[in-house]
Amino acid sequence: MTDSPIIKLTAAEIAAKIASGELTAVEVTEAHLARIEAVDEKVHAFLHVDREGALAQARAVDDKRARGEKLGPLAGVPLALKDIFTTEGVPTTVGSKILEGWIPPYDATVTRRLKAADVVILGKTNMDEFAMGSSTENSAYGPTGNPWDLTRIPGGSGGGSSAALAAFQAPLAIGTDTGGSIRQPAAVTGTVGVKPTYGGVSRYGMVAFSSSLDQGGPCARTVLDAALLHEVIAGHDPMDSTSIDAPVPPVVEAARNGSVEGMRVGVVKQFRGEGYQAGVIQRFDESVELLKSLGAEIVELDCPSFDLALSAYYLIAPSECSSNLARFDGLRYGARVGDDGTHSAEEVTSLTREAGFGPEVKRRIMLGTYALSSGYYDAYYGSAQKVRTLITRDFEKAFEQVDVIVSPTTPTTAFPIGERADDPMAMYLADLCTIPTNLAGNAAMSLPCGLAPEDNLPVGLQIIAPAMRDDRLYKVGAAVEAAFVEKWGHPLLEEAPSL
Repeated sequence: MTDSPIIKLTAAEIAAKIASGELTAVEVTEAHLARIEAVDEKVHAFLHVDREGALAQARAVDDKRARGEKLGPLAGVPLALKDIFTTEGVPTTVGSKILEGWIPPYDATVTRRLKAADVVILGKTNMDEFAMGSSTENSAYGPTGNPWDLTRIPGGSGGGSSAALAAFQAPLAIGTDTGGSIRQPAAVTGTVGVKPTYGGVSRYGMVAFSSSLDQGGPCARTVLDAALLHEVIAGHDPMDSTSIDAPVPPVVEAARNGSVEGMRVGVVKQFRGEGYQAGVIQRFDESVELLKSLGAEIVELDCPSFDLALSAYYLIAPSECSSNLARFDGLRYGARVGDDGTHSAEEVTSLTREAGFGPEVKRRIMLGTYALSSGYYDAYYGSAQKVRTLITRDFEKAFEQVDVIVSPTTPTTAFPIGERADDPMAMYLADLCTIPTNLAGNAAMSLPCGLAPEDNLPVGLQIIAPAMRDDRLYKVGAAVEAAFVEKWGHPLLEEAPSL
């Protein structure tokens, strides 16, 4: 079962075979559970595997088909869920000791919609604590390995979800993207990851890091699979005040009809230069030539404020994090340390946070609290918000000239575990290309564009579209994917090393 051909099928193929009766949902689920059991000791993509729950969901799908009921486009397809979404009756830790053992009494909207669509949730995936990191090394439960090279990072914060896809433990996954935490892991594992328009996917039940930046989204191995999952989880939710009350863009239709013929594609000069790996730039330049050969017009863009994005992000995100994480006080839920009758409530809170939060979370809380403090608010947080406005305006000007923007997703391929652990600034640079999109609230995708020649590791191509034009990501992404596979083959299916 660990080498079952089922695990190499796309989500769309699995759904079609279940609908036709060629496969049962239980067979598919068992194949993926066997794969997890066989390889996850090495990969450590999962924090919790809900074997009984997944099989129960699969049996329900098979029963529904037996009764002749219509199945949805992803019915019976297994999925790995990032451990930041509350799931009723299943542990949700956010990669932190402060929530170790917490069992939520309710489902996040994303979780609820997955269940309603008969998607089979296999379990919860590893992540940087509270989604703070670019490598999944900040998880309180240990790092995840990149299936291409287990000594290297799978990206972050959603490295568990991306690794599960690349290790064929699940055909679909869910991630969250605050500064690139869906796209950056996708890039370094040779998978597809999409950050929808801010507000396009509900944040209700998603544990908050930075509320004005956080966005859940789909992760998959193909563009069409990502589109099918996007359509399931997206849409207005009255439980989320930032949710957009508008129809979901036609992402599946776009993915089925990929084309760049006549489109204007922008290349931003700020997204290259010092710090970019030669092989990453080589593969990106080849992707631009591929787009040109497919009928796209390439337009050079200058977006000067993008150079300030990293600095602005690391003031805005920590500031919002310091506010959001104030709720973890050891009194209401989660871990509680020092409650032995000899400590005051304030001391219990302090001891709980000291024991429960990891070094990166403490670093960002302190940075954010300082940026919001009296006398520094305008100089730091206020100034960062002004830069955010400039970045948004640069995007607006750019999208007057082009339909989409392309760039490398990450400046480098996956780096070795531990290499940047003592250098936070080097770690933060992993999100250099992804952060501007979060600050502006636009939609963006990363998809594979080959392997870097110097280390034979995956490189990601980032596509950025205007807000609420998520369909453009899939239209361009599908065209690039089809042309790339025809010319060079699919890197994950044909070149990934065996675990």
